Amino acid sequence: MKFLKPAEEDFSLQIINLVDVVLVLLIFFMVTTSYVGFASRLDIQLPDAKAGAAAGQNRSFTIEISGEGKIYLDGKESGKEEIDAALRQPAGAKSSVIIRADKKLFYGLAVEIMGICRAAGINDIGLAVI
Repeated sequence: MKFLKPAEEDFSLQIINLVDVVLVLLIFFMVTTSYVGFASRLDIQLPDAKAGAAAGQNRSFTIEISGEGKIYLDGKESGKEEIDAALRQPAGAKSSVIIRADKKLFYGLAVEIMGICRAAGINDIGLAVI
């Protein structure tokens, strides 16, 4: 009985397909970089405006609450009234608050601070966790 040898498989790398993909990527990046540099080539002097500067300000606050219930706004010990006054922003300004509270803290105090933030018009409120 004669056994047939299994046909040897061709393990060569298909270079033509790889070259096609690399060429398409090269053309894509060449085209996109020509659009990116267009704005920087224009010599435009933008005017100043107070309303535009106020609306474009994005301020980030950090409120830390210790396990004993002490509240710190950006590293300075503050009361709830001081936090409320500091968080109030001019109309159109966008702000965010990150609350870092100790895990032993009473839940109601953190919720109260979040309420102060919402009353001040800040909708972007985050809670820091590990």
